[in-house]
Amino acid sequence: MKGQYPYVLVHHYVVMPNHVHLIIEIDRLRIEHLSIKIKSLSSLIGAFKTTSSKIIHSIGFKDFAWKRSFHDHIIRHQKSYEDISNYIDANPDIWH
Repeated sequence: MKGQYPYVLVHHYVVMPNHVHLIIEIDRLRIEHLSIKIKSLSSLIGAFKTTSSKIIHSIGFKDFAWKRSFHDHIIRHQKSYEDISNYIDANPDIWH
């Protein structure tokens, strides 16, 4: 996302066997000097799913498909950010 969407920062992520956790920030101040239209979160996630699906299919996983929707949550406080980051870090260890 970094190269194509300079206003998007990926703070934290983990790829799990059947889902992905991401903390992303959409920061319009990073491009205020450019005339770039900022995509909505839904459009960004759609682009991520489309691009990653093409790559996943090209390496042989032809039956791979994302679920249609996604869950989002606005992080409003540092404590929430820390809790969610810790959850992302611990998620692979508690995967069943």
